[in-house]
Amino acid sequence: MNPKRKNRLILVLLILAGVGAAVTLGLKALDQNLLYFFSPTQVKAGEAPIDHSFRLGGLVSNGSVQREKDGLTIHFDITDGAETIAVTYTGILPDLFREGQGIVATGKIDGSTKDGKTHFIAEEVLAKHDENYMPPQVQEALDKAHEDGKKKLAENAAADAAKTAIQTTEQSAAQGGTAQ
Repeated sequence: MNPKRKNRLILVLLILAGVGAAVTLGLKALDQNLLYFFSPTQVKAGEAPIDHSFRLGGLVSNGSVQREKDGLTIHFDITDGAETIAVTYTGILPDLFREGQGIVATGKIDGSTKDGKTHFIAEEVLAKHDENYMPPQVQEALDKAHEDGKKKLAENAAADAAKTAIQTTEQSAAQGGTAQ
């Protein structure tokens, strides 16, 4: 092989190795800084990472807000209408934080359960800023949970109607059999 060609080949290989290393480091750094959004239903289904920060969004459950004596630690539940996640936050809450309010919390699952609920440790809590605004991901999660709830109700109603029809048919058959 010609020495010039050999030098060019080495240079091209070094450039490719450098670009590959840069892309790998960039993707790794980007992955560590991404915060994915999950609804309580997705967290309960095991779709959320246990050892990585993510965003959890939904509505603060009515009657779930409890403050500790230190004044900074607060416990509350976030729900999407289908599932509920227990949350602990230490810090100053936004002024708009209240029960029934749509929020997005950033943090991690601590792996334990509290009263049978998945426990989420929040590092940051964001509340909606006016009456008309709902973060798009929270709205989508609530709409999906609402649709799932409507489907379950329809399925239960259909099953109840079928049971009633069967019982009515059986009663009619029983009455018809005794009349002969």
